[in-house]
Amino acid sequence: MAFTPEHMCVWFEIPVRDMDAASAFYTQVLGVSITRDDTSGPNPMAMLPTRTGDGIGGHLYPGQPATGGQGPTIHLAVPDTVEAAAARCREAGGQVLYGPITIPAGRFLYCIDPDGNSIGLFEAKAA
Repeated sequence: MAFTPEHMCVWFEIPVRDMDAASAFYTQVLGVSITRDDTSGPNPMAMLPTRTGDGIGGHLYPGQPATGGQGPTIHLAVPDTVEAAAARCREAGGQVLYGPITIPAGRFLYCIDPDGNSIGLFEAKAA
C-alpha cells in the first residue's frame, strides 16, 4: 500500500531551555505573534501561528535540544527576504550557517537558534 498524505509534515515541536527567551527569538526572527498555552498539554507550549489554525503547525516546549544543530532541521517561512531574516536571526542571538540556497520553491538559509536547534529560514518564490 502506498501512502501519499496531503502533507507529510503534520506537526513539529522545537525543544527549548527557556520558553520566554525562545519565544522572543522566534517572534523577532519570524515576525509572528506566538501564543503561550500552559493548559492544553502535558507541558507548557508556545504556539507558532498558522493562517487557518488547522494547517501544519508546531510549538516550542521545555526540553533538551540537540547540540550544535545536530537534530532535525525545521524550515520556517519568513515574511520577507532570507537576507532580512538572517539579520534578525543574528540580532536575536542565532547563527547563520549557510546560504541562501535557491530551490524551485524559493530560497532558504541554514541557521541555529540560541538553544542549538537547526532551523531553516524559508522565503517562498514570488508568485
